[in-house]
Amino acid sequence: MSKNQTLVIVESPTKAKTVSRIVGKNYTVLASFGHVFELIPKNGAVEPDNHFHMNYQPVDKNKKHLDKIVASAKKSQTLILATDPDREGEAIAWHICQYLKEKKVIDHLDVKRSTFHQITKKAILAAIDTPKEINMSLVDSQQTRRAMDYLLGFNISPLMWRTIKPGTSAGRVQSPALNLIVTREHERNAFEAREYWSITAQATIKKHNIPFTLCEINQEKLDKFAIENKETATTHLKAIQSENLASISEIKSQTRSRHPKAPFTTSTLQQEASNKLGFPTSKTMKVAQELYEGIDIESDHIGLITYMRTDSVTIAQEAIPEIRSCIENLYGKDHVPDTIREYKTKTKNAQEAHEAIRPTDFNLSPQKITKYLSNDQLKLYQLIWSKTLASQMISAQIDSTSIFLAVGCYTFKATGSVIKVPGFLQAYEEEQSKDQKLPNVTTDDGAEIMVVEPHQHFTEPPARFTEASLVKSLEELGIGRPSTYATIISTLKKRNYVETEGRQFIPTDVGDVVNKFLTLYFATYIDHQFTAKMEDALDAVSRGEQNKEDLLREFWTALDEQINTISKEVKRSDVTSEELDESCPECEATLLLKLGRHGKFIGCSKYPDCNYTRPLNDAPQDAPEEIDRDCPKCSKPLVKKHTATGGFIGCSAYPECKHTEPLPENITDVTCPKCTKHKLIKRQSRRGKVFYGCPGYPKCKYAIWNKPLNQKCPNCEWPIMTEKILKKGRVVECPECKHKIEADA
Repeated sequence: MSKNQTLVIVESPTKAKTVSRIVGKNYTVLASFGHVFELIPKNGAVEPDNHFHMNYQPVDKNKKHLDKIVASAKKSQTLILATDPDREGEAIAWHICQYLKEKKVIDHLDVKRSTFHQITKKAILAAIDTPKEINMSLVDSQQTRRAMDYLLGFNISPLMWRTIKPGTSAGRVQSPALNLIVTREHERNAFEAREYWSITAQATIKKHNIPFTLCEINQEKLDKFAIENKETATTHLKAIQSENLASISEIKSQTRSRHPKAPFTTSTLQQEASNKLGFPTSKTMKVAQELYEGIDIESDHIGLITYMRTDSVTIAQEAIPEIRSCIENLYGKDHVPDTIREYKTKTKNAQEAHEAIRPTDFNLSPQKITKYLSNDQLKLYQLIWSKTLASQMISAQIDSTSIFLAVGCYTFKATGSVIKVPGFLQAYEEEQSKDQKLPNVTTDDGAEIMVVEPHQHFTEPPARFTEASLVKSLEELGIGRPSTYATIISTLKKRNYVETEGRQFIPTDVGDVVNKFLTLYFATYIDHQFTAKMEDALDAVSRGEQNKEDLLREFWTALDEQINTISKEVKRSDVTSEELDESCPECEATLLLKLGRHGKFIGCSKYPDCNYTRPLNDAPQDAPEEIDRDCPKCSKPLVKKHTATGGFIGCSAYPECKHTEPLPENITDVTCPKCTKHKLIKRQSRRGKVFYGCPGYPKCKYAIWNKPLNQKCPNCEWPIMTEKILKKGRVVECPECKHKIEADA
């Protein structure tokens, strides 16, 4: 290596490979493999009494990469630090410089900082030609965030180990996210369903069968709870059926514009990939990283998208002509708006990310490069490609029509829509419209009521968070930043604070108790407004508007005082047990809800004098109900036993005889498609959700969430289908290939 060699440092080996091909043989491109330094994992990593000095050590697994950087630096004349264009990347660049100073190999180097938001030849060469200094405001912001996380976690966690269980921890952004999930679960548990009814009518107009919904009585609009019970619904039903005539009283039509939304930010990409592709946030970021760092296409290695950690919705001006040309070629010139569409970003901090996520080259359409991408890469690239095009296309024009049907004093309404000008919807459909297509009718057309039906409904509790809805809430509340959402979610899962059922988050018993502890003693630090305020303060540090030490001093003074107070007061029983309005069946003392090694259970408050315990979900010792049949194994009477998950039939001689069988009403007529030996049975999960499983468990573990049907899939010939009841009606779906057959409700 010649002395005039230039050393370039990036973060990942894939990016190093791509950049190396672009810059040529006079450059050595090495990867740091992420952060090269970490805080020492013990007390004293951050010293509040020494101006918050931070004590670092090399990341053990990356020590060999640091050594390689040092060896190459000794033989180079120029050092270009080209780590990611955010505060984490800035901190990595600064740490590498500090390490080279420590090793005394930096004095002869011409040190430059270069950043690029897409890995293309043009962007990389431009970044190298226009270097800058390391932005110490960004470094300070990253260090302040890291110090806050350490001070909070390292000082609160020991209290949690003592009062809850070893291994529990608190986090500056993790804990507010957990609080959102736990609070939502408590709201669901406290929710009381309210009954309401609707009335629908099927009417024939010009030989078209059109569904209508009752909307007015005596010209007064009905609210959701206008018909509260079956008796009222039946009264209205009889009155409607007694009417002999129906007529079209009014037709309302209007054309509305539907505008495209902004191109993807990190947050919106994570939400859309979750909703449309079923990707967890961690998977979305992993695949996006692969697309950003580059894919081998023919003889070249090309970065396909711009930097994927961003909260900006701006598209670089240089890319706009290419996008508009692509729209014209694919959809026609009339789909290109007269003026360029511009979107406003919500974030105050423009340094974190300067551009939305978009393809780097619109000549590389998904169709052209399909064979070079994995299935997941293609799906995500197609999503980004389509969204970017749509953001610069004309608005869609939609004709909406409402037909009002008068039946005596009752008015029914049918609403439909037709896309008049598809506009951006040709490229990207944000969400499917639920409106039907209505025929052209006039008020002179006759109408005949065919069927009138009442429908019972119940209000539903607030939905549990999914990854998509949690990310949306975190962004709206200002908790964390785009690059941290996936880490927040993975931490909650790794700590076993939440579990997933379907795609929904449910707090575990440990997660519930951790949140209770933090709510009781450190409410300030899980408060959404406080967390958002800290994020804004960190952004201010990154812009050079806030002093790092002043912010840390303010944060630590309040936290230290709180910890000193709480450590003297906190007791394990305050957090891990709760009195119940129930007496012990053995000693009549008060029962407690307790947290044990394996979760929550019910136990006597007089322990260890009284050892009574029972599982949380078990009923308080309901007596078994005898049935008129004997056990086929031991001839003793069989009994029906009641449990929190429904019940079963078992032998009265238990535990000597352990014969059990499902309740007859829970046995379906559908044979298990996996083992073909048993009929599937209806069961309940620990959380009370109904599913259908094979009674041959654990030998056969086949289970499905939806009701099974004795119907072969016409697409993949799987022996069974399943039934879903959705708002739009009944849908029959294959549990294997997901082929759907829509049916009438």
